[in-house]
Amino acid sequence: MTKYARCIINKQTMPQKQTAKIGFDNQKYLSAQTKRIIERVERMQGKLYLEFGGKLCFDYHAARVLPGYDPNVKISLLKKLGDKIELVFCVSAKDVQEGKVRGDFGLTYDNVTLKTIDDLKDFGLVVSTVVINMFSGQKKALVLKRCLENLGIKVYTSPVISGYPTDIDRVVSDEGFGQMPVVETAKPIVIMTGAGPGSGKMATCLAQVYHDFKNGRPSGFAKFETFPIWNLPLKHPVNVAYEAATADLGDFNMVDPFHLSACQITAINYNRDVENFGIMIKIIDKIAQPGSLLAGYRSPTDMGVNMAKEGIVDDGCVQRAARQEIIRRWFSYSRESVIGTGSRDAVLRTEKILKENGIELSERKAVEPAREAAKSARERNDGHKGIFCGASIELPDGEVVTGHNSALFHAESAVIVKAIKKLAGLPDEIHLLSPAILSSVGALKAGMGDNESPSLSVEETLIALSISSVSNTVADAGLKMLRRLNGFEMHLTHLPAPGDEAGLRKLKINYTSDCQLTLQNYIG
Repeated sequence: MTKYARCIINKQTMPQKQTAKIGFDNQKYLSAQTKRIIERVERMQGKLYLEFGGKLCFDYHAARVLPGYDPNVKISLLKKLGDKIELVFCVSAKDVQEGKVRGDFGLTYDNVTLKTIDDLKDFGLVVSTVVINMFSGQKKALVLKRCLENLGIKVYTSPVISGYPTDIDRVVSDEGFGQMPVVETAKPIVIMTGAGPGSGKMATCLAQVYHDFKNGRPSGFAKFETFPIWNLPLKHPVNVAYEAATADLGDFNMVDPFHLSACQITAINYNRDVENFGIMIKIIDKIAQPGSLLAGYRSPTDMGVNMAKEGIVDDGCVQRAARQEIIRRWFSYSRESVIGTGSRDAVLRTEKILKENGIELSERKAVEPAREAAKSARERNDGHKGIFCGASIELPDGEVVTGHNSALFHAESAVIVKAIKKLAGLPDEIHLLSPAILSSVGALKAGMGDNESPSLSVEETLIALSISSVSNTVADAGLKMLRRLNGFEMHLTHLPAPGDEAGLRKLKINYTSDCQLTLQNYIG
């Protein structure tokens, strides 16, 4: 590093940390949510099986639409409940066998199961039991079962229940719920979580209540779904964003007609809960203790314990963030449709949501600058071979930083380097990574023979930055800014290569992309 660079680092005043606006207060939410769950347990007068919908930890959808929301606030909630809880994890054998992938992690459901259990252990919470539902001897499910048992976790397998949920007489009988295993639990609150939708959480809860009823033990069931938020308006952007998030499932929000009729209160729920409530209440009536709270449920909203609205402290802030999420979902579904992992129907449903709510793609500030960066690079034509790609990041103060691909960097890497230099207050003329290191890594890649592009992906750039930081004060200053990128908005003019996508996921950057394929999509 030059004497000039050292002078800049030593004398510069590091910029004040710019923080995004906060719309959600985690402590207010935790207080209200804990109180509501405890009240439900006391009113049940027995064990409560609490179905946790959505993601128990790393809930990035909630963090995006409720700025300030801690993606792991539910972990804090469980810790506040203390020794009153135990955790049961559900996964569908069918999903495991088919290799279903959870989009936020890019992992198959068997690996999601193992990762979630490991993550919860890191948070100080233990999953002692796993239920593999819809089991009929699937080979991959058996591999998962053996793996879990080797880790000391008790595993139950539960068969497909013929006629579930519509054939009520069969379902609520020894040929139905009676065929499902009795999951041994000891605590008053059993948190029933799972790998994703269709994991069998509700059926497992109801089967437990059935077994308890047969054995004379009082117990009940409740649902904990963060979205839609029942006491926000139907067309509130936060609820609309949830509808966009489930467009691939065909779900939609609606006014709960049962709650409106019974309580004269407008409450928002989603279609499957409302559609299934008539069947659900008949099942509950056959297995609930007479006079119990469970038997007194009047609506699907009644079953819930969600208090997310209590944490909203700036409605304008969360509305703006939710509109951004709807746009992000449109880009995500468009991308999945192009690469063949999603359907065109989800794209069309989201387009309808955008039009109905007057949302324009131009509201996402990073989109047009990225396209302009690619166009400008193409017009300059500096000798780069292949497609010119652009990328941009919106900083907390509203400034948009752009970059494009080159012989040195992928477009994503270029814009990240520029962004962290901005955050660290480093001048443009200072190299974050020395040309010698970039040349050496590029030469190594080119020399491998199976990769025509020597430019660095995001993952490779992060590795080079980390190595350089040991002896380079400039690189170290940039490295310290990486955590600040968490939650930043990025747009790409192209589909990211695997090394870029993995790096962006690690940095927790909220990126969208146009659907242009590049050479790196094929060669990694």
